[in-house]
Parts: sequence; structure tokens; C-alpha cells
Amino acid sequence: MMVREGEESITSLLRKAYFWDVDITPGKTVSKRLVIERIFCLGTLTEIALVLQFYGKEEVEKTLCNLNYIDPKTLNFVSKYFGRSKKTFNCYTRKQLIPQLWNC
Repeated sequence: MMVREGEESITSLLRKAYFWDVDITPGKTVSKRLVIERIFCLGTLTEIALVLQFYGKEEVEKTLCNLNYIDPKTLNFVSKYFGRSKKTFNCYTRKQLIPQLWNC
């Protein structure tokens, strides 16, 4: 992990709207998983590059693979970006285990 100054320094560089439900005042730590999930689902490519630079590509990839839910559009982007099959992501295999009701 390439964290240089502390967990809170990454949130000072990102839009506060992504963390509407979390206290991100200076001195408070925000979970790495939460930052990565919110930025990959809601952020811009510039913000994604910032997160990759801050945490490191391997750490971000590992975190995304272990998430229980990613929306389908983000899952497709992440699988193509990291060159991994969707089957290697927990959210994809977990989705397959949940039985679908009728498709009408």
C-alpha cells in the first residue's frame, strides 16, 4: 500500500458529495474500501487515477475483487481495466448464487 500521509489526505482531494453519509473531517480516518468503492462507482477517470496512485494498483484491484456489490456497469469497466474475468470478482459470483424470480 502506497499511503503516504494518512488515510484522510485522499478524502481531502475528492468531492465531499461522494461521502454524504460519512464524517470526513480532518483527523478522521475513512475506510480504504469505502473510498475505492465510491470513487470507482461514482467518480471521474481523473479521480480513479488519483485513487490508483494513492493506494497502488494491486491494492485497489484486491479490494475491488473482494467487494460484495458493484453495479454491472462498474464491474464491466473494472474487469476490462484490470484484465480480469468477471468471475474473479466476489460481487459477480455472489450475484449468480441469488436465485432470480420470473423475468416478465
